[in-house]
Amino acid sequence: QVLMVESGGGLVQTGGSLRLSCAASASIVSINTMGWYRQAPGKQRALVAAVTSSGSTNYADSVKGRFTISRDNAENTVTLQMNSLKPEDTAVYYCHADSGPYYSGSDYFDGMDYWGKGTLVTVSS
Repeated sequence: QVLMVESGGGLVQTGGSLRLSCAASASIVSINTMGWYRQAPGKQRALVAAVTSSGSTNYADSVKGRFTISRDNAENTVTLQMNSLKPEDTAVYYCHADSGPYYSGSDYFDGMDYWGKGTLVTVSS
């Protein structure tokens, strides 16, 4: 079962824009933070941007001023608008969500992390 669906990756020239979208399954409840990570060839996976359920955001220094993350809590979606793209932005981008722990009635549900399969962003020079 696919729980995290990503879209929007592709090939773009330097200075161009892309919008990445991620939809988490409605079966994932009580999501705390949603965000995007990326992994470039030969590099560790690193945070690009994240947003909490209350709207607080966090960006990697390398993307501040160029990328904007937004979230629709009701739809369990997160969007990353990427502008002024550079070749160094080339990477596989992964959507991430963490949920819980939470209580439902008398039942306790442990926290979990969810990852998309990744979408490739390539920025040509």
